[in-house]
Amino acid sequence: MRPSVLLYDWDNTLVDGWAGITAALNVVFAEFGHAPWTREDTRNRVRVSLRDSFPAMFGDRWEHARDLFYDSLRRQHLDHVAPMPGIADVLEAGRAWPQGVVSNKAGAFLRREVTHLGWDHYFGPIIGAGDAAMDKPDPAPLQMALQHLKRAADATVWYIGDTTLDMQTARAAGVTAVLIGYAAHDGGVERAAPDIHFPTPLSLRTRLHKLA
Repeated sequence: MRPSVLLYDWDNTLVDGWAGITAALNVVFAEFGHAPWTREDTRNRVRVSLRDSFPAMFGDRWEHARDLFYDSLRRQHLDHVAPMPGIADVLEAGRAWPQGVVSNKAGAFLRREVTHLGWDHYFGPIIGAGDAAMDKPDPAPLQMALQHLKRAADATVWYIGDTTLDMQTARAAGVTAVLIGYAAHDGGVERAAPDIHFPTPLSLRTRLHKLA
């Protein structure tokens, strides 16, 4: 089925920003006496948004942890963010459709990164954590993006991501769950259970060219 809208996750789908996130987390961990994480630890463990994860990690002091994290991230996240290989070609091919981003990265940081990469022209809605009433895997941020585009949620809307949580979000919103990559850091393709699977950005770009 030809899509009518392309919506994307951000981190590890369109960009690699794990180094910046890891550095900011380790500032917080040092303050709280926790062991530091490696980049791979962050990639394997970070799924839900800060407001959904930090209370469990830091208890009553989670808001202090949040402030430390954002202060550190603000200073250096643009130094680390870079496109995933082949993704620029995907976004060019995707210009045949309305495109947007729905991420669990805080909205202000997400939009700065989009601008830093010169990608504003690719996207209509750019929805991050805190922009909607709830964050992924709740469908609220996807619904907000579709409201911006004046589109209904149906199978012609593709939500493209790299994790099981992204696929859960798509299903909760009633749109097509599209996995890019093998979700090797998240239990694999079988666990993610996408509606459509593209092993590489090249395979996604090729399909979009054929459907345009």
